Amino acid sequence: MTERIHVTDLEAAINWWRERSPSLDGISAAPEVRALAEAYALLAWTRASELDVDALSDQALAAWLDWYETTPDSPCIAICSTAQGDPVCKGCGRTFDEVQQWPAFGPFDKRAVWHRISVEASAWRFNRYAERTSGQAERRAVPAADRPTYSSAEGSR
Repeated sequence: MTERIHVTDLEAAINWWRERSPSLDGISAAPEVRALAEAYALLAWTRASELDVDALSDQALAAWLDWYETTPDSPCIAICSTAQGDPVCKGCGRTFDEVQQWPAFGPFDKRAVWHRISVEASAWRFNRYAERTSGQAERRAVPAADRPTYSSAEGSR
């Protein structure tokens, strides 16, 4: 099976590099951005949504792998229903086999699974427990004006 990169991952890698190495003159791009942009242009030219990894230059592959290292490894949210016999985990959306084989998967196989479960968006990680996946769950503080007040006669609750 040929390893492939989806256009959304290529775009994410380009944007990550653009943020990491912004253009000083507003025109030129970092070498990593240019290398990834060549691969992106190939996708656009062929009107494809995926690109064979073999089509990447060494520099584009290295830039993509650098971006990949900044992504979450596993979609797991610690609510695994495959352990209860479900063929697809309700928590993360991976199949039983994908959960079992995950440590042996390479970056391209992992990103393919990530892409599929993101498109499906049916797992709890995308709805019910989406705040767990952000890594920075917002704390919903109650403004001081909305907090209940107690008189000294009532005591504290």
